[in-house]
Amino acid sequence: MPACSTCGDPHWLPHPVRLIGRFCEKTEALTRSLPLSEKSMGRLSVVGVLLLTLFVNSCILLLCSMVFYPLFWIVATVLMYTTIAARDMVRHASEVYMVLGSDLATARLKVGKIVGRDTSCLDEQAIICACVESVAENMSDGVIAPLFWATVGALAGFAAGGIWPVVCAVLAAMVYKGINTMDSMFGYKNEQYLEFGSCPARLDDLVNYLPARISAATLVVAALFWGTSRRSLATVLRDHDKHASPNAGWPEAAVAGALGIQLGGDSWYFGTCCHKPYLGDDVRSPVAEDIIRANRLMLTASFFCLLLFLLVYSLVLAAAA
Repeated sequence: MPACSTCGDPHWLPHPVRLIGRFCEKTEALTRSLPLSEKSMGRLSVVGVLLLTLFVNSCILLLCSMVFYPLFWIVATVLMYTTIAARDMVRHASEVYMVLGSDLATARLKVGKIVGRDTSCLDEQAIICACVESVAENMSDGVIAPLFWATVGALAGFAAGGIWPVVCAVLAAMVYKGINTMDSMFGYKNEQYLEFGSCPARLDDLVNYLPARISAATLVVAALFWGTSRRSLATVLRDHDKHASPNAGWPEAAVAGALGIQLGGDSWYFGTCCHKPYLGDDVRSPVAEDIIRANRLMLTASFFCLLLFLLVYSLVLAAAA
């Protein structure tokens, strides 16, 4: 996490998530050629993508451990590093902030890279809110969830000893990224993916259930430094279930309360207006600096989560000793 928050993902590095995206494309094409129902095609795609993800990453790690032991640690670190998107999220949000005051058209294009809605007609405040929402939600599924599942994987591999805690940590994080990537590609509620994408969408909701709530809790703590913690907690408790997603409302409500702005509201997707309730109170109007504040909240809360997971892992190891 510290390396990720400092360096981000190097562009020259073949990114595993992009490879998972290729797996998704290939398995979708294959399963859609079969005489199955849309839901069955989607389920079969999920199985195919996850098995491929496990197989490829397992082979890489085990081969490295047999060839050259230090290489195993380097590759395992790099693979784990690629599952965490802290710095990339901060960079994208900061790019929106940098051009917001001078070039609204470019700001719309840049925020369109990190949100799924139509950004072509957004005004300055709507761009700010869209960016802040993305930072909040991506903290959960881009940082906390991979760390959470890596911790679960490491604990599961502890009994086997040797390299297995590391192998299982990386595999668990990669499987999570596989599920999250499938949801991003197949989880649309349109004619093409409504049935096909129902399995990955529900699976994504399941694996993000605890990380989203942990994210909200640590954002409330981070608001002691970069916002209003009491209002953040009150907003989470009141507004977390207003979001269409069972998970995204938790970190978004925490950030909305911490900053004292409203998030949510109507958005356009593929030419259709989606009516969404507001999260948070309209204490003040959103300003460009809220993007920077959201980044600080995200990084601080992510650091607290990392400490929490390390503490839990250490306590379990100590108890088992």
